[in-house]
Amino acid sequence: MQAKIMVIEDEKAIADAITYALKREGYEVEVIDRGDIAAKRLGETRPDAIILDVMLPGMDGYDVLKKLQDKDRVGVIMLTAKEDIVNKVLGLELGADDYMTKPFDMRELLARLKSLLRRLQTAGEKKESNEIQLGGVKVHVAKRTVIAGTQRLELTPKEFDLMALLAANPGRVYEREQLLDLVWGMDYYGGTRTVDIHVQRLRKKLGPQYGDIIQTVHGIGYRASGVHGES
Repeated sequence: MQAKIMVIEDEKAIADAITYALKREGYEVEVIDRGDIAAKRLGETRPDAIILDVMLPGMDGYDVLKKLQDKDRVGVIMLTAKEDIVNKVLGLELGADDYMTKPFDMRELLARLKSLLRRLQTAGEKKESNEIQLGGVKVHVAKRTVIAGTQRLELTPKEFDLMALLAANPGRVYEREQLLDLVWGMDYYGGTRTVDIHVQRLRKKLGPQYGDIIQTVHGIGYRASGVHGES
């Protein structure tokens, strides 16, 4: 399941271009063209990231940002036609993570968004408890150990990283490309088959009693579940 991105932009041509680019990358997109409506919507839902224009009808981007809850969990990239350093600093001080000046290159926006989401993912994982209980499997992040039942598993570093990521987010479906990026890094060229091989090894080491904790979501990727036999 890809990240949810809210695009808050009143210039239709720009909003349409951003939306097209995001959807092509597989993101779920919601577009809002007024600041006051966006602020209300943010109180009802929590996207993973926001692409926020500064100059908006109803309420400007700075005021929208002030009303955003959980700033440490929602990424914000601000867009503006202004090049004034004061405006840039103001946005960052109010909690924006990044800042781009119009006109911008769409490839750069996508790259910055991907980097931001990756940082948020990593930060979220670090905030998780050092000990994760998933059914009969216990993952101790700090000690880098996995215990299935009463048996401590001998895992390679990448097997542990993969297990810890899935266990920290039970039920969340990760595409193979996401796992390759998050566990192996964006510069790894081994291909998604590497993910499949590591999942197979993990299941084998978890054994018949716990192997089905890592589930295949056909046509997409993998997820972790503490409920054995769940399809």
